[in-house]
Amino acid sequence: METEIRKAEYQDSAAVAALLLLAMEEIVYEFLGKKDKEAAFNFMHDLVRAENNQYSFHNVYVAIREGEIAGAVNIYDGALLAELRKPVAEYVTARTRKLFQPEDETEAGEFYMDSIGVDPKCQGQGIGRSLLQYLVSEYVEKRGLTLGLLVEKANPSARRLYEKVGFRKTGEKTLAGKEMDHLQIVPGFSPGR
Repeated sequence: METEIRKAEYQDSAAVAALLLLAMEEIVYEFLGKKDKEAAFNFMHDLVRAENNQYSFHNVYVAIREGEIAGAVNIYDGALLAELRKPVAEYVTARTRKLFQPEDETEAGEFYMDSIGVDPKCQGQGIGRSLLQYLVSEYVEKRGLTLGLLVEKANPSARRLYEKVGFRKTGEKTLAGKEMDHLQIVPGFSPGR
C-alpha cells in the first residue's frame, strides 16, 4: 500500500489533533490539570488550527493512506521553542489559571519531532516508519540538519523503531514529570551502526 506524505493543511486540523493527542494525551491532561478527553481534544484542535505555535498545522506533516489521514507528526526548529510555546502557555493559563512552565524538551541545534501519532486501525502498517523516513530524508539528508525527539523510557517498541531509522540516544530529559531519553539523528549518520 502506498503512503503519501505531505504538509498538513488547515482543513486537516481535526484529524491532526486526534492523532497528535494519541502521542501526548497524558501530557495534555497534565497541562490542563484534569483527565478529560473532550477538553484534551479541544485543546489540541484549537492549537493545531491556530498560527504560530508548536502544534500548528504549519508544523505538521501527514501520512495519507487510501485517501485518509492515517498519521501525523509535528516538527519545528528547537531554537524557536520559547517563541512557539508562548501561545500554548497563554492558552493554558487563560483556561486553567495555572502558570504553564513545562521543561524545555528541545533547544537550538535540532529540529524537534514533538509528537507522532498513527491511527490505531492503521498501526503496524509502516505509517510511523514512513513518516520518520520522510523526515530523515528531508531534514537530515537533503538539508544537513539534526533531528531530535524524546521517547519515554517505558516505551521500548517506539525506541526500537526510532533506532531502526537511525536515531541514537544522546541524553536524558524530564518532561511533565516523565523520564525520557533524548534521541537524535545527525547528518552523515549510518543506520546500521
